[in-house]
Amino acid sequence: MADEPVDVLIIGAGASGAAVAWSLADTRMDILCLEQGDWMNPAEYPSTGDDWELRSQTDFALSPNARGRVTDYPVNDTESPISISNFNAVGGSTVLYAGHFPRLKPSDFRTRSLDGVGDDWPIDYATLEPYWAENDRMMGVAGLAGDPAYPPKEVPLPPVPLGKLGETVARGFNELGWHWWPSDSAIATREYQGRAPCINLGPCLTGCAQGAKGSTDVTYWPLAERNGVRLATRCRVREILVGDDDMAKGVIYHDAEGREHRQLAEIVILACNGVGTPRLLLNSASSRFPDGLANRSGLVGKNLMFHPYGMVLGLFDERLNGHQGPVGCGIWSHQFYETDPGRGFVRGYSFEMTRGFGPVTTALWGFLNGRLPRGAGHHEAYAALSDRLAGLLAICEDLPEPENRVTLDPELKDSDGIPAPRIRYRLSENSQRMLEHGTARASEVLKAAGARETFVEAPLGMAGWHLMGTCRMGRDPERSVVNEWGRSHDVKNLFIVDGSLFVTSGGVNPTSTIQALALYVADRIKKNLGNLFD
Repeated sequence: MADEPVDVLIIGAGASGAAVAWSLADTRMDILCLEQGDWMNPAEYPSTGDDWELRSQTDFALSPNARGRVTDYPVNDTESPISISNFNAVGGSTVLYAGHFPRLKPSDFRTRSLDGVGDDWPIDYATLEPYWAENDRMMGVAGLAGDPAYPPKEVPLPPVPLGKLGETVARGFNELGWHWWPSDSAIATREYQGRAPCINLGPCLTGCAQGAKGSTDVTYWPLAERNGVRLATRCRVREILVGDDDMAKGVIYHDAEGREHRQLAEIVILACNGVGTPRLLLNSASSRFPDGLANRSGLVGKNLMFHPYGMVLGLFDERLNGHQGPVGCGIWSHQFYETDPGRGFVRGYSFEMTRGFGPVTTALWGFLNGRLPRGAGHHEAYAALSDRLAGLLAICEDLPEPENRVTLDPELKDSDGIPAPRIRYRLSENSQRMLEHGTARASEVLKAAGARETFVEAPLGMAGWHLMGTCRMGRDPERSVVNEWGRSHDVKNLFIVDGSLFVTSGGVNPTSTIQALALYVADRIKKNLGNLFD
């Protein structure tokens, strides 16, 4: 079945697809976005019912393999200590993310020049600064200006309150004399652009029924559609078509009933994340691109970066009101972000505070750690755990390594018969030393804050939610997949705007930078419309 041709076809309606769609709307081109997921109904989010913790392990689990929703695709990540976490829907993984919203830092764009590792980006912090600022306004970012860890910047909304738990953790940083600051958070702390403010419900990782969290289904997409962008859901793209002139012609996709469609387009933009984008390019192999579309460099799928996470929990004697407030927002620290040769590794990491567990999760954690007996003493032991846990996450910079990669699985397929992605990933020695350092320092902070015990998990096995590096940007076609503004070196009307663009990962959550890159690429497209394919 052939659909009417369009000017611009965007594949993926998540963080980057929404941003690029909104920005390009002012060109008045005919823009269509295909999303394999669906619109989410906030009234059906787990936080609206008493079983929200159970549903966070089933239909709203972080891993698509655990969820098994009809809109998911399976991922073979058995060869990785870190499992893939993503979500297919309008809004993508922003539906389930915590809203922790740091930017990359100036040094992240120059790791080769500064530290002799990774590669320098073809752009710098100053290039992206206006797009970060624009995205902060669109997403409704809360924070506090003046953080000495960053160049000067403003934030639209006041910060998320620290609460008793945040104040307790901050006391630990103060005792040690280490940097901390209220984190930037994509969470409305007061009414903002028609969105209600956060009410400190807590279960942010299963969707925000309040609409306070800045997922792109409630930020960018309403405006993009109002400005003429069309969004079609339950459309799973199988392959990108390419002609003898090495130009993308459109795509083949399956609708919700499995019927095959052909959608032609003048410009194709990929926004499928650092696993989904290389999967689609590799599945679009042809006689002109036998190793995968836009892959004459051989780099599509290679240099996968995750951010290895180390989690440290501190057990306190007093109740911390840890259930109050957004789960991953409150405090960050960049004390150990930049390279210090004396630490035994290059580059560094950031800390992110996490809030307390719910009652069911507390019980499960207590059983798994041998802290919660059955029978006699159970209630007393549970009372000693409930609302007394505080956490710090060490978010470690992952250096690009070609061996860490996404390929197509020879056997596993999704419900439409499309090959699933296969992940091969190992922790480098540098990452392992960084994790050891980060968890040791996090334990120091929590003990300085008053924790009587600490518990460490590293790497955090389910933390494959930052997917970067598999279609890196650069000026040299031999060493990158796209140029310095997201256009494929090999296919001049094919653009990429998601986390696969990243040259290096930095040591902070990437969504803010992914969206700034998408706005930057859209801006370059608009400024070069007259000679876009030259």
